[in-house]
Amino acid sequence: MKKSLALFLSCGVLLMAGSCTSYNKVINITDNDYKYEEAKQYYVEGQYNRAAVLFQDVIAMLKGTDRGEESLYLLAMSHYKAGNYDAAASVFRKYYETYSRSALAEHARFNCGKALYELTPEPKLDQSATYEAISEFQNFLDTYPDSPLRESAQNMIFALQDKLVEKEYLSAKLYYDLGSYFGNCTNGGSNYQACIVTAENALRDFPYSTRREEFAILILRAKFELAEQSVEDKKEERYHNALDEYYGFTNEYPESKYMEEAQTLFKKAENYVETPENKQD
Repeated sequence: MKKSLALFLSCGVLLMAGSCTSYNKVINITDNDYKYEEAKQYYVEGQYNRAAVLFQDVIAMLKGTDRGEESLYLLAMSHYKAGNYDAAASVFRKYYETYSRSALAEHARFNCGKALYELTPEPKLDQSATYEAISEFQNFLDTYPDSPLRESAQNMIFALQDKLVEKEYLSAKLYYDLGSYFGNCTNGGSNYQACIVTAENALRDFPYSTRREEFAILILRAKFELAEQSVEDKKEERYHNALDEYYGFTNEYPESKYMEEAQTLFKKAENYVETPENKQD
């Protein structure tokens, strides 16, 4: 099918004289060509749910024809415009897998990513859908590296990654806020350790995150808390680890808004370990 998207969805293709046949009667009509034209009319009028029902009815009968391809794409678009994003993503995927050489395959793959993007939840919830949307957009970029839609796809990937970063930040902060509530700092694992691991993984996975400084101060806080709540024979080692974190933090963020807090933590640690600042001649 060689029609461009503009021609494919042009008013000349879609606009028709208003039908006097009611929707309920159209559903029961067995003339697929007529039903197909009515579906397009509903689409152009913005009645996307009705259009989707009719396109779904005629797809099987029109399969293998230009109209079959067109009806599948318009079914996906109808679902998308109606806000039925899960259904839209499924149909867009079916389209580009079935008609991989179509002029519209590129748009179908991109729109599949957009539909999945719309399904992603707020950061505090499970982010499986976010990973799926990122994967879809990445596959789009790999398949169409020179697409004019490339920048839009990349921007949506960045936005989705920000959502993943926020999820990790909320998790790390929750561990820190829980403190020793469900952990036992004197006998191994603790929420502070979980905070450190979560934040360090986030910094590794998302090195350019705008939350980088917030992750860094969480790690610093958690390491000092972990040291403070440790048994005596582990305090010095853990305070050394906390001090190393302090030096790394101040080197990377010399103008940090958290500098006063970091220096306060440093002074507390000086009581337990020997540093160049408190070393006596």
